[in-house]
Amino acid sequence: MRNYDLEFLKRFSMVIGFLTLVTLGLIVGASYLHRSIPPEVDPAATKRTADRIAPYGAVYAGETGAAAQAAAAQAAAAAASSQAAYGGTTDGAVIYNSLCGACHTTGVGLAPTLTAAGMGARAAKGTETLYKHAIEGFTGPDGGVMPPKGGNPALTDEQVQVTVDWMLANVK
Repeated sequence: MRNYDLEFLKRFSMVIGFLTLVTLGLIVGASYLHRSIPPEVDPAATKRTADRIAPYGAVYAGETGAAAQAAAAQAAAAAASSQAAYGGTTDGAVIYNSLCGACHTTGVGLAPTLTAAGMGARAAKGTETLYKHAIEGFTGPDGGVMPPKGGNPALTDEQVQVTVDWMLANVK
């Protein structure tokens, strides 16, 4: 071997040794930090995490698994139905007074008020069109904006429809 090759190998070995020491130092520092951080002490936080990942982390196998899967699907459906807006009520007056009245009483955002002048042209389009605009949202040619489901996505389509019907029945 030539002299400059030996010099290169010596310096290269020193660089590799230095990088090895830096790596070991980082490993020791990381393990120290990992041990010094206290574990989660709030059992409610642990339960929320377990509940959040349960639908994705569950394994269902065989007949027992199928029954567990059906029970989990039923529990998820029950939880979803309990999240319906305004307790799932189909009373148009309750929904109107809680949500819709904010715009449709005063005409905010060019919303039609419950008067013959305000609702007349819209009512002439038919209830199916009004249902569609109330559920999906609508931007009128005059710049008026109806957000989907009045801005509350938790409303069911049935709730929106009974509220539209209530509004039409209460035009003054």
